[in-house]
Amino acid sequence: MNEQKIARINELYHKSKAEGLTEDEQKEQQILRREYIDSFRQNLRSQLDQISIQEADGSITNLGEKFGNKKGN
Repeated sequence: MNEQKIARINELYHKSKAEGLTEDEQKEQQILRREYIDSFRQNLRSQLDQISIQEADGSITNLGEKFGNKKGN
């Protein structure tokens, strides 16, 4: 998500608190928020997929390979 879209999200938020939003602006805000959340989740999943842990027996388990293919990711 680029900085312009984040700035627009913030702009719409502040306007909603100050004077309210039109119906079109509310729809735009919902779309931008959904895009932001989806982007955040994708980035978080990418980071978590890079984590490896060392098991008690000394073996290394890559959590991305172990859990990365679950439904709903």
